[in-house]
Amino acid sequence: MTETGDRRPLASRDTHWARSTAQWLASKSITPNQISQASMIAAALAGGAFFLSGQQAGWAQAPFFVAAALFCQLRLLCNLFDGMVAVEGGKGAADGPFWNEFPDRVADILILVGAGAGIGAPGLGWAAAAFAVLTAYVRELGRATGQPSDFSGPMAKQHRMATITGAAILSVFQPLWGGTNEILLAALWLIAVGAAFTALRRGRRLVAGLKSSGSRS
Repeated sequence: MTETGDRRPLASRDTHWARSTAQWLASKSITPNQISQASMIAAALAGGAFFLSGQQAGWAQAPFFVAAALFCQLRLLCNLFDGMVAVEGGKGAADGPFWNEFPDRVADILILVGAGAGIGAPGLGWAAAAFAVLTAYVRELGRATGQPSDFSGPMAKQHRMATITGAAILSVFQPLWGGTNEILLAALWLIAVGAAFTALRRGRRLVAGLKSSGSRS
């Protein structure tokens, strides 16, 4: 991964623990691209945990929900540290832009489709994944046309992962009220609708930016 500018604004990037961890990783024979690739493994494990939760009932689902939540957060940590090791650690590579984007899109699909399959709503999982990918496509289309990256929400990557992680944690306790995956169902609907809105919002801002640029040329 090699991003030197136009980066997603993250408050966690400026924390002491993040800087220390990134420095430690940069001092090892670990490349940013390997960290990016590891995010796909974390996402596959999260999606698998969501799927396997659907094969259980009651409290037997709890360990899978906990695992899914942890692996979703591990995916985000990989996303954080690949950039920090590349930029702050000075270990960016020529093929970094590919590994910066491709694993993220794979991760979105694995997690959201796994969650949808786990609750018996694979179509909803695919819809959420498709709109998630579309938000990133519009952002990258903006960059390709000379516009700054648009990381706006309301359902950007960090918002999607916060939503699905929160839903997984709350679902641990659903046997207390006799729930049957309503929380995850609501979360996937929220992600799908929110990501669709985000893609449209970014698209509208992109068109406005292109028109503004054209009028000045």
